[in-house]
Amino acid sequence: MESFIHWWQHLPERIDPVLIAIGPLRLHYYGLMYLAAFGLTYWLVMHRIRNEKRFSITTEQAKDILVVMIVGLLVGARLGYALFYNLSYYLSHPLEVFLPLRFDNGITFTGYSGMSYHGGLLGVVGATAIYVRKKGVSFLETTDLFVPAIPLGYTFGRLGNFINGELYGRVTTHPIGMVFPGAPGTGLRHPSQLYEAFFEGVFLFFVLWGIRRIKAPAGAMLAFYLAGYGTVRFFIEFFREPDAHLGFIVMSLSMGQLLCLGMIAAGVWLFFYLDARERG
Repeated sequence: MESFIHWWQHLPERIDPVLIAIGPLRLHYYGLMYLAAFGLTYWLVMHRIRNEKRFSITTEQAKDILVVMIVGLLVGARLGYALFYNLSYYLSHPLEVFLPLRFDNGITFTGYSGMSYHGGLLGVVGATAIYVRKKGVSFLETTDLFVPAIPLGYTFGRLGNFINGELYGRVTTHPIGMVFPGAPGTGLRHPSQLYEAFFEGVFLFFVLWGIRRIKAPAGAMLAFYLAGYGTVRFFIEFFREPDAHLGFIVMSLSMGQLLCLGMIAAGVWLFFYLDARERG
């Protein structure tokens, strides 16, 4: 038992985030996780279109919408990180929001440092709403189709975070803790990425997938998703290390938790709004 605990606690130190390296070219697990997430979402959406006859969206339209969502996710995640987590810095270095370069003393490659889930969510919703309106597709039907299929992809994204040794948890004395090489100090920390992989991914997927056929106003799945993800993420944030440059924003709440409270409020409001509108 002790040998297993030791293996578990030091597992992050043994994981190489690079799957294959050929000269300067490197294939990271993290990139593969994103591909797996998008691929699984695509498969689940196609499965619903073929087996649930209530959707008027075609497979071709769904493919285009998924591409738009991916673009909205990437753009929104970067803009959201700049806005929510490091606004003062990016106001002084606006080109670095999308260009991984610094121009202070010559040109320095910095790499992308920071993606915001909540910014990505806003990007997906905004890009999808604009696109489907131009194409004459129902936004509410689109969300009812896609939302139950999305959370399972988070499992892969969070596993990618774990493999990278990033977004680690707070210090703990419990045996479940792990040693993350990139974390300050040498103490054990909660593997919060794994908590998120299960609850934001597997758990939330089975909840939304299980209720996808219930009688509810059009667009209700988006409301359920907002409230559900916001609630799950809010509590997991108590185990996750806050961003070092932000710390706690209000009392013992992190920026992520404040944004999740906004998600929960938005989800509750959206459901009652849709329900009232349907009742006339």
